[in-house]
Amino acid sequence: MRNLKGPVRERRAAHFNYRRLTSGELEAYADQGFLLLDNVLTERGVAEMLGQCMAFWSAEKGEYDPKGTWLRNMLLDNVHHHSSVVRDYYFEGPLVDIIEQLIGPNVKGVTAQLTFKMRGNTKSVYWHQDNVYGELAPYNSVTCLTALDDSDETNGCLWIAPGSHKDGQRRAGFTEEERDALIEIELKPDDSMAVPMPLKAGQCLVFSCWTYHRSDGNHSPNRDRRILFLRYADADAVEVYNNSRPRLGRVLRGTSRFSEVMEFEAEL
Repeated sequence: MRNLKGPVRERRAAHFNYRRLTSGELEAYADQGFLLLDNVLTERGVAEMLGQCMAFWSAEKGEYDPKGTWLRNMLLDNVHHHSSVVRDYYFEGPLVDIIEQLIGPNVKGVTAQLTFKMRGNTKSVYWHQDNVYGELAPYNSVTCLTALDDSDETNGCLWIAPGSHKDGQRRAGFTEEERDALIEIELKPDDSMAVPMPLKAGQCLVFSCWTYHRSDGNHSPNRDRRILFLRYADADAVEVYNNSRPRLGRVLRGTSRFSEVMEFEAEL
């Protein structure tokens, strides 16, 4: 944890468990393309984060709509503007130290969204790489999925294809129609490679921008599957799909050569 003082340090210690990756974990990430981190959130952290996230979700989304699009029913952006616990976790939580080990000394946060599969949402998400949906360069961005519920194969846990990141980026870009349909990508992994990743609330699954992953629908009659999705990138990362413009995001470690990035959310 950074050199925080007084109430701020106490609050974050109550919500988060700080640590560094071991050399073995760094080797495993390089080889497999993912890591499972235990208890990055404390029980209190899970409870308070879930409460704040659900207040935001309910205000924006309301009840699950079986006739709604997958975007309507699954995703909600910029949750850090509406949850103080998420904001602390995103900008100063234990993941930032870990991401610095994976990306390097210059790091920015580029996505903070809720990825929910509420009970009744049986829509599957097909095999994909996160960098296909928003191609950033350099190609070392990292996705972090923090579980706010226990998840398993019944309520739509994630599936990973270990080692698939070594194939690099398979396909750059989707049409708007393909995004809406969640169409399966070309050259997807064989399902025999798939490994289920059940999570306990408070755990975090960290994986490379090139790691293939998917999830089935939530077929539980009484359990939701709620995840906080955070994405981190090199502070100089650019949007390849947008004429290589710098991706905006708050710099959390080091510096960026782009003035617009250095100034972004500076007062938040």
